[in-house]
Amino acid sequence: QVQLVESGGGLVQAGGSLRLSCAASGRTISTLTMGWLRQTPGKERVVVATISWFARTTYYADSVKGRFTISRDDAENTLYLQMNSLKPEDTAVYYCAAKRRDNAGYDDWGQGTQVTVSS
Repeated sequence: QVQLVESGGGLVQAGGSLRLSCAASGRTISTLTMGWLRQTPGKERVVVATISWFARTTYYADSVKGRFTISRDDAENTLYLQMNSLKPEDTAVYYCAAKRRDNAGYDDWGQGTQVTVSS
């Protein structure tokens, strides 16, 4: 099991940027596929971006393509999400998550960090 702690959320104006970090402990993330997901009140948690462990293959939701960048530093055991050109609709709680198998659900979750984008 890996423990995940997100940081970097906050309040930003539309068009601004934030960088989320997810510090992992308990085991290395180097063999885990990692992801960022977000959730707004009354809605399901949705995938924002993922990055695989083997080929560093990335996936982005259509709504964030070209604006968000996911990256990982396995030496620091940390996952990042650079968010640029933020929009009010990006407002959500952002969660870091890890999965051991690519064709399965996420096994471990962080507590989430709030991102609020004002118009």
